[in-house]
Amino acid sequence: MMRSTAVTKNVQKAGRPPKFDEPRRPVTVTLPERTIQQLARVHPDRARAIALLAENAAGAPERAAHGVELVRFAPDSALILVGKSPTLAGIDGLRLVEVIPDRYLLVVPSGASAESLELALHDALNELPADADPGERAILEELARLMGHGRRQSAMSKGELLIIAL
Repeated sequence: MMRSTAVTKNVQKAGRPPKFDEPRRPVTVTLPERTIQQLARVHPDRARAIALLAENAAGAPERAAHGVELVRFAPDSALILVGKSPTLAGIDGLRLVEVIPDRYLLVVPSGASAESLELALHDALNELPADADPGERAILEELARLMGHGRRQSAMSKGELLIIAL
């Protein structure tokens, strides 16, 4: 009697199911005990904690694609984060505050309207040279689109941050 050793593709290999839905490989690393405890506060699974922290620090690939990201902080509210943009940094009255590497929170002074920022964005886009960095143009266009939509839907508001002068 001869046994078949062929395995069909539909049969899952023995062992645990994969943690990530993309190519992966095992990595051995020695960490200080304090770091291991910190990872446990991020996620009980050490591999997931490391992946989450790496993505937050370096940025997810989809963030880099367009440079504008909505970060939910309440069930019906999100903050706007943008990638590095010299044009945005040059808009009068707008400050970009780096909250994680290469991700910036838009900060406007009290009394400034979101509509005035939207207008400044359109002006900046109109003045952007034709040979400007496509990523820079994409950030400005996406932000202008997002703010215009928020204004038209009455779905945009400003909040206040606590800032301490140093």
